[in-house]
Amino acid sequence: MAIGPAETTTDQALEAAGTPGVSVVGRSPWEIFWDRFRRDRVAIAGSIFIICLIIVAVFAPVLSRVLVHHGPNDLFDNMTNEIGLPKGPNQQFWFGADTVGRDVFVRTIYGARTSLVVAFLATGISVVIGVILGVSAGFFRGATDTIISRAIDIVMSLPVLLFAIGIAAACSITAKGCLAGLIQPGLILVVIVISLVNWTYIARIVRGQVFSLREKEFIEAARSLGSGNSRIMFKELLPNLAAPIIVYATLIIPANILFEASLSFLGVGIPQTTPSWGRMLSDASSNQIFTVAWWMMFFPGLFLLLTTLAFNLVGDGLRDALDPKTAR
Repeated sequence: MAIGPAETTTDQALEAAGTPGVSVVGRSPWEIFWDRFRRDRVAIAGSIFIICLIIVAVFAPVLSRVLVHHGPNDLFDNMTNEIGLPKGPNQQFWFGADTVGRDVFVRTIYGARTSLVVAFLATGISVVIGVILGVSAGFFRGATDTIISRAIDIVMSLPVLLFAIGIAAACSITAKGCLAGLIQPGLILVVIVISLVNWTYIARIVRGQVFSLREKEFIEAARSLGSGNSRIMFKELLPNLAAPIIVYATLIIPANILFEASLSFLGVGIPQTTPSWGRMLSDASSNQIFTVAWWMMFFPGLFLLLTTLAFNLVGDGLRDALDPKTAR
């Protein structure tokens, strides 16, 4: 029978305890987690890629100004030929140009900023909504659980992409947006749309965890000490839910990146002036221009693939490190 990391550590500690002159040194939960996580080289590689991508996204204006000396929406007539086809990569345009003469390299690194902002904001909002509703449903049960569970079922039964397209298209018809101008077309609209449809999964996971945790002895001990419902929910239950919340949040970030790319590919949400990998792929596929300008689809598609893969690998590594029972 294979011995997991936790069992190995326990055995070593017992052996050391039985050896004269050898002291047992306790380790904090963070040290135990980091020791498990750093053994996963694939997850470490994904983490390094994500950190580099975040640095590129944050300093995209500086990089574009220092490296190529122009912005994402600057047009260059010399980068299209006589019949209007874009020219490929060269010393000044590392990833070539698009159909209107914009630098694909600059738009790609700016697209990383768009994708990460949407993914992190949408994931954060989804996690907050899902955790609050999931904890409430699992803790109070009864009518509260029934109402929240039925709401989850309704949202999960909707055709999510069509629903998101409908909201984004309806709010993008006029410059005033939706709700008397409260929601404007653009990046924030996409974040809100993704958040509205992605909170259900985390809510269902948290609800199931709370159902089992609320019967534990430490909850009864907290009640005997006079703790109220709100304190038990957010001081006792929530810290014990940190591991599944962190893991699932890491795993839905790439899903949100792909969701944003899908909306941008279909032409709703992100405006044309805001660089987005999905919008760039849509531009490359229009009139099948990628057949003669392969770089327009290759580079944004490559970055999109590597980013989603890196987040998935990090999520798997976090899951294995936080819960050794699921280790591969």
